[in-house]
Parts: sequence; structure tokens; C-alpha cells
Amino acid sequence: MKYVLVIPDGCADEPQAELGGKTPLQAAHIPHMNTIVLQGILGRTDTVPASMPSGSDVGTMSLFGYDPLVYHTGRAPLEAAAQGIELGPHDWAIRCNFVTITKDNMASFTASQLPNDVGEELVGLLQEMTANDAQWEFHQGVSYRNLLVYRAQNAEDQPFGSGTSTTPPHDLTDQTVLQDLPSGKGSELLLDLMERSKKLFLKSDKNQKRADGQPAATQIWLWGQGSRPALKPFQEQFGKSGAVITAVDLLRGLGSLLGWDIIEVEGATGYTDTDYAAKGRAAIETLEKSDFVVVHVEATDEASHEGEVQEKVKALENIDEHIVGPVHDYLRQQGEYRILVCPDHPTILRTKTHSHGYVPFGICGTQVRPDQAKCYDEITASDSNLLLPKGHQLMPFFFGTLTK
Repeated sequence: MKYVLVIPDGCADEPQAELGGKTPLQAAHIPHMNTIVLQGILGRTDTVPASMPSGSDVGTMSLFGYDPLVYHTGRAPLEAAAQGIELGPHDWAIRCNFVTITKDNMASFTASQLPNDVGEELVGLLQEMTANDAQWEFHQGVSYRNLLVYRAQNAEDQPFGSGTSTTPPHDLTDQTVLQDLPSGKGSELLLDLMERSKKLFLKSDKNQKRADGQPAATQIWLWGQGSRPALKPFQEQFGKSGAVITAVDLLRGLGSLLGWDIIEVEGATGYTDTDYAAKGRAAIETLEKSDFVVVHVEATDEASHEGEVQEKVKALENIDEHIVGPVHDYLRQQGEYRILVCPDHPTILRTKTHSHGYVPFGICGTQVRPDQAKCYDEITASDSNLLLPKGHQLMPFFFGTLTK
């Protein structure tokens, strides 16, 4: 039996006036996702516990069958794993965004998709800035996404803890940042680095005079801190080999910690210009050697964060045409299979932020008895009696006998 999970990141949303009162899922032409529902079942699940911040770190951990209330220690440690950064038992990883803040407002949490070469120069300057304190390490990621690691000498040398509070910058788009600066244990260290970065970024000509003509990054924004998580390998948990196709370090890191193969795809960008067809082809190739393949697409989430309604619809249509359709066709030809489509959390166009709440999932394949649903969308799913209140219940349900 072959299994596939397609994650259109943050695709669940509200009805949009621009779409005639329809959600993006309802407005998009997604015949292949609808076919999954027609031939299978439609339900709802809640991937993010109410007590936790909504994000892909929590949501995807739930989707993969691990209770985030038990296993989640923070977002940054997952991204550290993706970069092959080993964390000691007392070390902390912290997400480091390059952002553009104008008059105390978060103008861009991506620094207008900062080019990698500019990011490389800024990371070098930051490392020089902290050269006299060997406990700090800056690590370049992709574009605006970077990491900061604190190397603790022992258990007592840990400046952060459960009382340390930070806010994801993508939750602050077009809003003031003054009420959401780091607070609690160790926050003074984070605030100091953030403040010092402001003058540092003015020294970079590449940043101030960007080749793409976009505004400069004005500073770093530190968030998502956490220590090394302890996750049981997926093979031991579910008895299946796994692989993940993604352009996002968070998913690469989580997959690595679960013992999955990490499939790199040329042209996968983590943005709306990603090569959807290449991801679809890679999924089919990977299925020849893996029991379970995850295809994650960030484009729908990015469109939401930018408030771009039509871009979100277009991204959904591309996922449907170039990933869901070809992969489902292949699965039907090769033998027994199941395919699941489910976002990791809602991302609301109106607020440009992640949200809590139920998301729709569709499953079809071997031994899946069809229900009465005909469309894959939030509104249709709200009428379904198939309800999984805890997101981590979905994976064993998907692999199991499909009874509840």
C-alpha cells in the first residue's frame, strides 16, 4: 500500500467578498481534490491546540501523528535539524527573520523576499557583531529565514525557558510591533540583539541598495525559540518509511527528526512562483521507494500573508493540476493506495495571519467507503459528521481501518 499526504499550507479560509462570498477553496477550479472527496470521504480536524500559537510547526506535527502538546518544544529546533545543526541537551535555537519595520509597523516580515546574497552578507555582519560571545551562532537559511543558536555550557547556563514569550513576525503584518516584542525570561538578550542589528544593517550596501529595488531589511526579529525535541521515529511509530517534498526548512527538519528522506526539488521556492509540476513529478518518483510521501506547498500560505486573494486561488489550482491530479493518477495505476489532502492550519486573508480552527481533509483509496460529500472545501466539510477534534488523530485514522 502506498500513501500520500498533500499539504496546501494555510489554504483553509473565510468567504471572500472578492470571490462572491466563496472561500478560495470554493472559488478555485480544483477537480482533482473534488474527485478525492467524490470517491472517498470528507471530514474536519483541529491541528492546533487552543493553548498553542497557530503555525506550521504545530500544525504539521499534528498532521504527522505527533501530539504537539507532548512533543513540541519550539519552531526553531525543527529548522536547525533541517540545516544539520546539532543541538546539545541544553542549547537553544531561535528563528531569526530579516524584516522591514517602518514607523514601528511590520511592513514586511520577509524583508520583501530578501535575496540570498544580501542575507549572506547580513549574517556575516551579525556573526562579527557577536564574535566576542562564543555562545551565539548565526546560521544563514534561505532568503529572510535564518537561525540563531545559543550554546549553553551546562544546565544552569540557560537564559530562556517556558516563560520566554515571542511573536511570529508574520502575525504582525501591517501592525505595530511595540506590543509584541520579546518578553519574559531572557528577553533582554533578544531585545539587545534586535536593537543592535538596526545600526548594523545600515552598513550593508547590498542591503541598502538592493539589486531588486526593494526596501532594505531594517533589523532582525527573533522568535520561535526552543530546545532539542525528542521524537519517536516514524517507522517505529507507524511502521512505514517516509519522505517529504518541501521548500521550507521547518518541514525538512521535522522530516529529518522523524527519519524520513528529504527530497530536494529544483525550482521549489517556498513561494507562489514554486515549480508545482516538478514537485508532482518528484512525488511520483519517490513513491517507488517510500511507503508514505508528503508533498508540502507553501504558496497558499504566502498568498494569505500578503492578502492576495487571486494568488491564493491560483496557487490552489496549480496544486490541484500539477500535484494532486498526476499523483492520484499514478497511485490508481500502481495498486493499493490512499491519498489525503489537508492543510496544516487556516491562514486568513482578511487578517494575513495564521488562525485556529478546524480544517477540511479529504481521503480516498483502497478500502475507503465513499460518503455523500462532493466538494473539497471548508463549508461542505462543516456539514460532515466525520470530526477528529485532535489533529494527531488523523494519521492513525488514515493508516488504519478508517473507522471512528
